[in-house]
Formats: sequence, C-alpha cells, structure tokens
Amino acid sequence: MLGALVLLFLASTPWAWTELAARGHEFTESGAPAADVVIVLGTEVRPDGTPGDRLTGRLETAAALVQAGKARVVLLSGDGGGASGDEPAAMARHLTGLGVDPRRIVADPHGLDTYDSCRRARDVYGLDRALVVTQAYHLSRAVTLCRAIGLDASGVPARCPGCPATLLAEKSARDYLASGKAAWDALRGRPPAVESPPSGEVRDALAGG
Repeated sequence: MLGALVLLFLASTPWAWTELAARGHEFTESGAPAADVVIVLGTEVRPDGTPGDRLTGRLETAAALVQAGKARVVLLSGDGGGASGDEPAAMARHLTGLGVDPRRIVADPHGLDTYDSCRRARDVYGLDRALVVTQAYHLSRAVTLCRAIGLDASGVPARCPGCPATLLAEKSARDYLASGKAAWDALRGRPPAVESPPSGEVRDALAGG
C-alpha cells in the first residue's frame, strides 16, 4: 500500500508542477491582460479541412481577444503535416472568416507539440511575452512550459462549443499523463523537433498594425 502511494506521488509530481507554476497566470477571456501576440495551439482538423470543435473554440477565443484589443497579432502554432491535415492553414482560413485581418495572422507549421510551440515562439518568432489560448484541461501545462523556457505567458481558456463531457474528461486524463514528458522536456531544455532561423513575420505583422 505504501509503495503504491509513493508511486502515485511520484507520478503526480509533474502534474502538480504544471498546476502550481501556472497559478496567477491564467485569466478569463474578459480579464486577460493585453499583449501584442496571442498564441493559438493547434489540434486536429476535420477530414474536410475545417477545424474541429476544440480548435474552433480556440480560434473563436483568439478572435474575441483581438477584437477586444487584448492582442494585435495571432500566432497559429500547429502541425503543418499532421495526420489530420495542415492545422495552421485550416486555422488561418477559419480565423480570417471570423473577421481577423490576415495581415495580423502568422502561421508556424512546426509547432509539433506544446513544448515546441513555446520554444519556437521564443526562438524563431522572437516573442518574450504572449497570451496562450487552449482548452482549460491543457492550459496549465501550456502556460507552465512557456514560462519555463523564458516566455512570459498568460493563459486564456478557450471556448469549446459542442465538446462532450466525456471528451473533456478523456483529454484531461491524457494531459495528466503528458505532464511527465513536459517536465522532462523543460528540465533538459530539449530543442524543438524542427529548428528554423529567426523569422521577422511577427515583427512585421505588428509593424503593419
């Protein structure tokens, strides 16, 4: 029994780290601080190339932040060659349809996971501060990873229209398990899977706005 409790404690330590480190850095949509850039983390798209329910919610939240003057540029970070399709391309199309000026949208097709999205936002796109949008079950891990690599991130929970409770419970369990990898990536300072030279796209989008 004691051994099982010790194992549970050790397994829960990375998850507790992500939760505690994100405290004070997560805000409601209306209470979010202003930042030049909001990062939207990608996830699967539908077979027809349109965003699924979770991704739609993230994009709607980002669009609302831009329209409220909370952010000026949107960095779409996802897998451009994923099994479900080109996430950033689908995100950009949908975000434009929500009324966001395409000149304010920058797509990173190599944000292959949450850690990579944070590292590339800092190293490739030159960000030192940003809002981060994803669903609540994923938000603490995303904020903590970004902050762990030196990006001053504030999290905003995304809407999730049409998301069933069973799906959210499943994703919460997956995120709990993913916290161990997150802690290990941050501890060893893992480079992103795809390394790119610095890009001026975000800077140019800000200058144009």
